[in-house]
Amino acid sequence: MRSIITHSLRMTGLALLSMGLVSLGHMAPAGAQDVKIGLVAPLSGTFALLGEQFANGARVAVKDDGIALEEVDDSCTAEGGEQAASKLLEAEVTVVVGFLCTPSLEAALPLLTERGIPVLTPVRTPNITDTKNRTGWLVWRIAPRLDDEANAVARLLVRAWRDKHFAIIDDGTIYGRELAEHLRAEAELAGLKPVLFDTFRPGLDNQIGLVGRLRRSGATHVFVGGDRSDIAIIARDARKLGYDVVLAGGEALRAADDAVRLSKGVLMIAPPLWEELASPDLLDKFRQEGIIPEGYTLLGHAAVDIAAGAARAAAADGTSITDQLQGFSFDTAVGVIRFNDKGDLANSLYRLYAYDGMHFMEEKD
Repeated sequence: MRSIITHSLRMTGLALLSMGLVSLGHMAPAGAQDVKIGLVAPLSGTFALLGEQFANGARVAVKDDGIALEEVDDSCTAEGGEQAASKLLEAEVTVVVGFLCTPSLEAALPLLTERGIPVLTPVRTPNITDTKNRTGWLVWRIAPRLDDEANAVARLLVRAWRDKHFAIIDDGTIYGRELAEHLRAEAELAGLKPVLFDTFRPGLDNQIGLVGRLRRSGATHVFVGGDRSDIAIIARDARKLGYDVVLAGGEALRAADDAVRLSKGVLMIAPPLWEELASPDLLDKFRQEGIIPEGYTLLGHAAVDIAAGAARAAAADGTSITDQLQGFSFDTAVGVIRFNDKGDLANSLYRLYAYDGMHFMEEKD
């Protein structure tokens, strides 16, 4: 994975502009004012750990690069978001990164947009970008949308299971049901029909009855819209009955093992961990700073890569930051990022993985 998507290259602005690729490198002309970036994150309260991860990544990105970083705590609330926006307007920042919570972001965007200040955020709520034509919000999303998971499950499994006898089951939760329903709908559009579509009761000590129904249906492959612990129990009980079946699930499989360990061979549809996309040199840099590069850390770095690259490219090219965000690719800590017309990621990050007993390893075509 790391050989495919590499760490950002510190290259000069004019060459990158001609290639349509913008990097964080020192692009401001001699004597130009340093880039001033606002950072908004929950630096106190329940979500402070996540906020510190994002902020730590941003701090490493600006270190020794002549970038001013104005940090504001929004406490993940609408009131905090509005107050954060006001403080950043007073500080005269030119671009903002962060906002890990939807209420805070929605409260801040009208104020920032009115002043022409773009925002780069990892918030995954679809309507943030879906409503841009109506709201005019200057917002770009640096992480997958919430509905990207369901789309990826359908896209990858319909292709992989076209000639399989597959079943689709879910745990009755909103999360599990949405994944299952979307997969069934897309499969039927492709002329495929599951041998069984069912809902199971989650949280049981065993799923022998469910496994029996799956075996009688003739399913050789089963998608489970549910969490890791239930999928682990289903896999264990299938082994007990001598039922050879391939199980697949979504991002919920990233959780830690519960009482029952996950079986080797379970498939997962998910994006890679951000740290899997970073270069070894960058990961070492974080560790030298005493920072564990996990969670939102690499996204904080990537957000600054994009914000500073766009600001400096705009200064060099005589255009606006929003023009740069909409028109160019950016070489970041987590690889090359490009946005579509809505401001979402142009390319899906989701992959198909198989569990090897210890780790999820990407399945190659």
